[in-house]
Amino acid sequence: MSAQDMSLLMEDHAMSVDGDIGNLDVMQGLDGMEVMGAMDGMESMGSAMALDDVDLFGDPVMDDPLGGPLGAPSPRSFPSKHLQQRLDDLRTRGCCQTIAWSRQGTIASVAKDAMSIDLRFIRCNPDTTEWELSEPASWSPSSSAAPFVHLAWSPSVSPELAVLDAHGRITVLGFSIANNQPYPARRWESDVVDDLHAIVGCYWLPLGMAQNKPFYVSHGPAIINQSEHRYEHQFHQAFGPWHPNPAKSALLCVTTSGSLKLLFTANSQRPEETAIELESVTSSDELITHASLCSDKNTLLIALATASKQLRIVRVQIQWGVPQVDKQVPPGSVPLRPSLKESHVAVTSWFQHGPGESALDVPMAQLSHIEMLPSVPAMQAQPMSHALVLTVRSYIPQDGSPYHQNGQSIIDRWEVVNDQPQALHPAFEQLGSKNGAASAPPTTARLRRLDPIILPKIVVTITTTQFGRVLCFAFSDSTIQYRDRFTMNELYTEQNTNSIMHPLQAGFRFDSGVPCLQVAFSPTNCSFVQICDDSTVKWVRLQYPMHDPNAELQPADQKSVLLALTVASSAIAVNQAACDDVLAIARPFAQRPEFANAWVREMVNMLKITVDYSEETHHDQLVRNTLLQHCFSVINHLGYRGDFRAPSPSGKFAMLALGLRNIFVVITVASNTAIGFKEKLNPLDDPDVVHAVAGCTQWGLSLFAWLMDALLDLVSDKEVKSILSDPKRFPELVKYLPPNQYIPLQMILCSSTRGLLLAACRRLMHVETVSSRATQYYENRIQQQQQTQDLSAAAALRPHPQLYQAYQRLSLSVSDPLVKVSDFEHLLSELASDIHAAYKTTLSGLGAVKMKAAAAASSQQQQHAGNNLTEQQQQQQISEQLIKKAQAHCELDLLLGGNPPPMFREVLLKLVTATLPAFLRDHNNTKTDRAALYLARHPLLGVHDDARFLAMRKSAGAYVDVFKRCELVVGETPRARSMQGGAGAAAATANNNNSNSHSRSMTTTVPAKRKAANANNGEEAVAAKAGGATAPAGGINNENDINEGNGMAHWRMSMQGSWTGIGGAGGDNNNNSGCPQWRRCVRCAAVMEDIWSAKPGYHFLLTQQRKCPCGGSWATVPRRRV
Repeated sequence: MSAQDMSLLMEDHAMSVDGDIGNLDVMQGLDGMEVMGAMDGMESMGSAMALDDVDLFGDPVMDDPLGGPLGAPSPRSFPSKHLQQRLDDLRTRGCCQTIAWSRQGTIASVAKDAMSIDLRFIRCNPDTTEWELSEPASWSPSSSAAPFVHLAWSPSVSPELAVLDAHGRITVLGFSIANNQPYPARRWESDVVDDLHAIVGCYWLPLGMAQNKPFYVSHGPAIINQSEHRYEHQFHQAFGPWHPNPAKSALLCVTTSGSLKLLFTANSQRPEETAIELESVTSSDELITHASLCSDKNTLLIALATASKQLRIVRVQIQWGVPQVDKQVPPGSVPLRPSLKESHVAVTSWFQHGPGESALDVPMAQLSHIEMLPSVPAMQAQPMSHALVLTVRSYIPQDGSPYHQNGQSIIDRWEVVNDQPQALHPAFEQLGSKNGAASAPPTTARLRRLDPIILPKIVVTITTTQFGRVLCFAFSDSTIQYRDRFTMNELYTEQNTNSIMHPLQAGFRFDSGVPCLQVAFSPTNCSFVQICDDSTVKWVRLQYPMHDPNAELQPADQKSVLLALTVASSAIAVNQAACDDVLAIARPFAQRPEFANAWVREMVNMLKITVDYSEETHHDQLVRNTLLQHCFSVINHLGYRGDFRAPSPSGKFAMLALGLRNIFVVITVASNTAIGFKEKLNPLDDPDVVHAVAGCTQWGLSLFAWLMDALLDLVSDKEVKSILSDPKRFPELVKYLPPNQYIPLQMILCSSTRGLLLAACRRLMHVETVSSRATQYYENRIQQQQQTQDLSAAAALRPHPQLYQAYQRLSLSVSDPLVKVSDFEHLLSELASDIHAAYKTTLSGLGAVKMKAAAAASSQQQQHAGNNLTEQQQQQQISEQLIKKAQAHCELDLLLGGNPPPMFREVLLKLVTATLPAFLRDHNNTKTDRAALYLARHPLLGVHDDARFLAMRKSAGAYVDVFKRCELVVGETPRARSMQGGAGAAAATANNNNSNSHSRSMTTTVPAKRKAANANNGEEAVAAKAGGATAPAGGINNENDINEGNGMAHWRMSMQGSWTGIGGAGGDNNNNSGCPQWRRCVRCAAVMEDIWSAKPGYHFLLTQQRKCPCGGSWATVPRRRV
């Protein structure tokens, strides 16, 4: 420090030189100077230090190792140039977030050259089962004149990414297929290239809510009271504006010239826009530098920051101009004519320096962040709080500054307060009205400034959680702070064993320590990605501190972990967001016994998930239960042990349940006409759809054969009969049976999986009917062709070769199965009837005393409510509720692999001693081929635990396509695969149907490559009927054949821009020519071929496969690699 600076410091504060500080006020005057370390050093060195051993500030004098003068101040670490550049970008423009995380799991970031977009995702590595950040896939437009500066994701289920460049041009990318496979939904060629059109603030409208449920539900916190716990649930009012289509959103952008743009997708699927001028900009001081938007009470609140340090609040109303039409007109066909109307609310200066603020506030007259937060109640059933404007001004020390000052950020806040109108004197009211009628003065609004918050760090990102009640700050040192929106107190700073709302309160911690420039949070706020100083992208997740991963947790700690993960996973129910990072956090606990079951039990209790389907309900409700699908997905993931490794028993059970649900969806969609087509369309008129149905049919029949083989083993097991005959030994059943025998028993006893089996049986019987009618039709068609003498007429009668081949494969798949579907469906129906009777008999007299007490309490409530119910009716209602609760408890235990309830003992005894032996003889009095069931192999099911069998499949690189339910081989081209399948597939299936290795035909692959249709034979859609058989349509466009050579390649070439895919573009240079692209689930690592079709029937079916059967997202993988 120079002598001049020292004299300035000593002018107002006297300091002694006897080894201690004479006046501690000097530290307060320096406001933030780090002198406490000097005091600590003096105390440790003692008071006997000589005068020559310390400097004027009490620091010990040491020799400079570089030969500098004694007593020179220690060097300080200044922020990197990248952080300084980042802060300059934040101060220059309001839209400069170059990394963003979508609600479905895609992580988009601007590349280092700022001319392309990198697409990443987190995935479970199939080799190690550890979660990791994927390699980037790159997308770039065909023409670009300015660098990309901002990314913003929409909240829609099929996410859209808004890409903004420095000139304000906007491209919107859709991601309806895979996490790293975009397509352009809006192109920027028509946008004006002008600096005045640069975007300084953008906002996606929230999704619309149903009129009967205009609120959001948040789950948590988990309240722990000694040995018991419960979950609180809060309801939040949902406010617009939103797009008239509940599944769509709209993008609003504020330009530097003060204009507001509304970009939306019309019901005709065409991108349109409209604009309005918010501010009239006539000089450079009036330019908008930062803007923030939010939805507040069905209007938009916009905060504008100008170059002249003004803060303006504008309210905008959106009128979509939806005309009044007949109720029979579909809402999607109504044209939209939106209009915007603005009104100015309040204005102030965002730079207001006060005497009580930091001394560094004067040089911090530059804005880096602005956030507009809507009105929300502090607690449920409380009045709405005021809307809040939040700004951030950051300071970083400059190189050469004499002050020992660290970087800091000042957070300023303003509330948008609506003042009550002031009453006017009656004389003024008469003067202001010509007819003497008094007019009420308008309500005025103002900005009330709150106390600023000073943080000793550099804020790089701000986001909100818990519906705007909690603010999340990310700093340049990669630390995270959660603060209460109303009090700005820091949250989740210590463990809490009484109330858990975030995993941080259960002992989890973020562990990064790497300085960063930007941060993007996951939808669950349990992990984030950051851009480091070297422009690399790093994923940081919550981790639980465990010295020994295999060590047992204390019961209290394990309970806290379960409750924290349960509350964190509620995002899947609140906004249908991906919670893969929560699964990644829970993955280290997968090896702990009963952890997965305990977690699923907590999710069922918190989200009130329906697991009891023992009543005769329609199977559509079961299939549409996405929360139950998520429970199966969690069990499946935690039981997953990697490629070509046998999963855990619970994971195998969940995998089969998810597979059952998926084949039901595929067959159902393929059997119904798509809604919205102008002409009637039957997807089964497409050969590719028929091949997919044939694969699902083979998989279902293979599953039935595997189940029956294991169940019939129980008939000959004397120990099982002994256990079932003795009530005292019945709890030993689960321990006695090996997993491959108990899993089939569990699947038919659990009502949810039994319902899926029954639904699959009914769909497969429908497939048998369709196959029989198609076979009859083609036989008649061929017979007519052979009898026709005219060559032209014979050519017209020739069946469509592709469709005929597909139905031939389908017919051979359902002919002569090992287990007849009708017999298996009859067995399941009889078992369901027995279980229903057992529930009714055992639970009918459950808790008579509790029923009377509950009836008395319910009677009082009914009297207060004014309902006139007799005592008998009240007892009947309470009895039904108690029975349903007990049934749900039993069904949850069965779903999680527990021992069947005692009431099932007689049901199982009847099953083993009567029902199953009778199944060995069908209606034609012919015995079921027991040897064929025993010798059959089922490679497509993934149920084999034999290490040798799994090693053989690994060496062959054989995987199972979970959509077509056929075998995929790494590196195999479609042509090579068609030579193995195709015409020979039908013969192979027929031969295998007559052998003991019947189900080995399940490895049949896709059909042969299709030949071009003869243009001269005039084949078209066949609508004739022959012998009562409906003719499948045959008008197939062969130019849209599904393979990488023309299907996906033609679609990708039609995109505006280039998509390289993950790991490079491939091609002949990489020896990938003709090798198909695969998709892989980021959660369960399942695979399917990356296919796309312009044929309506096949496209309609593929749109239902945008998610993996487990509910995870798809991502494309490099060719010849998985």
